[in-house]
Amino acid sequence: MNSFFELLQSFWHYLSYPIFKVSGGPISLFSIGLAILILVVSIKVSKVTENFVNTFLKDKEIDRGVKGSLSRMARYLVFFAGILITLDTVGIGLNSLAAIGAVLMVGVGFGLQNITQNFISGLIILMERPIKNGDLVEVKGVSGRVVDIRARYTVIHTRDDVAIIVPNSQFITEQVTNESFSGDKIRLAISIGVAYGSDVGKVKEILIKVASGHSSVLSFPAADVHFKNFGDSSLDFKLLIWISDMWNHEKILSDLRFSIDQAFREEDIVIPFPQRDVHTYSTQNNSQ
Repeated sequence: MNSFFELLQSFWHYLSYPIFKVSGGPISLFSIGLAILILVVSIKVSKVTENFVNTFLKDKEIDRGVKGSLSRMARYLVFFAGILITLDTVGIGLNSLAAIGAVLMVGVGFGLQNITQNFISGLIILMERPIKNGDLVEVKGVSGRVVDIRARYTVIHTRDDVAIIVPNSQFITEQVTNESFSGDKIRLAISIGVAYGSDVGKVKEILIKVASGHSSVLSFPAADVHFKNFGDSSLDFKLLIWISDMWNHEKILSDLRFSIDQAFREEDIVIPFPQRDVHTYSTQNNSQ
């Protein structure tokens, strides 16, 4: 039994023996192992916290984007607190962090600008919410639905079933089109030209009827038709509709164009194409 306790004492002495010092504090294998354990637990607890906040807010009458921002911020706060405890375990206090921060700033200046910029942009997105999960956005030619906003990047799911990873800084520095920002519906337009001499009243009636007959077109706000212009080869109209199924707007527009073409054929309304009159002449030089 004595030998067993002696072995434990020797093992403890080996684990607690100072390897080096940080800010005057000894660092041993035990403190390093404890710090790693605390960091791992912090990561696990931060994920559990995010899930708990999501569950707690699930039935609350709060915007879905706000729920996502709150849960993600809670995760970051728990993880940040875990990092502070981890550093304190190995003897790195707030004063030491200030000195390390100054050194890291030099590193940021040389190679970590993009990482820092994207991380800060991610925090701005979560707080100001220019975009949120579920929004339909377009940035730098990438269009799709926001499915996940992370610390450094945002995942966008396109209509082609492709996941695009977009750095968060692009949502802060670039022009972003957010179709869902102001609500869950959007107005679409279809431009149509009919031949001169067509009954414009009947044209409007047909367009309204076609729009009203589509299940995805909202009855309020109601569809409308604008007589846009007297074109070079046609009378130009624009059909304006509202839909809530923004994800499938291209298919809805395609369906309406098919229906409009069929309805115009049945009513003998012609969709013209540009025509040009070409005059030819010849000259004859009479030489004497």
